[in-house]
Amino acid sequence: MATVEVTQENFNQVVSGNNMVIVDFWAPWCGPCRSFAPAYETASEKYPDIVFAKVNTEEQQALAGYFQIRSIPTLMIFREKIIIFAQPGALPTSALDQVIDKAKALDMNQVRAEIEKEQAKAPKSG
Repeated sequence: MATVEVTQENFNQVVSGNNMVIVDFWAPWCGPCRSFAPAYETASEKYPDIVFAKVNTEEQQALAGYFQIRSIPTLMIFREKIIIFAQPGALPTSALDQVIDKAKALDMNQVRAEIEKEQAKAPKSG
């Protein structure tokens, strides 16, 4: 599957409509982004059950700002609408495969339970 160009308009639809979405925040002028692109494309073909999305931070500045992208490329993985991985920097193919395999193996019930536990500890404002 080829990568999907994501914009502020379709971001929620892409993330909400798919079990697992990997987002590459990049820019055309970014050398590391361009060198990471072939590994990202290869992974998108290797894992057809995952949506591979790209956000051009030059064109989608509001989206990049919302996710506080300070360095590109930044890779973010959403699973069941929850961010389970976020890391700046280009990954070699083997490391990208490892991250994807770990993300697929996560027990999302356990992740949700951890989030609920953290939210319960947070002081209530108001």
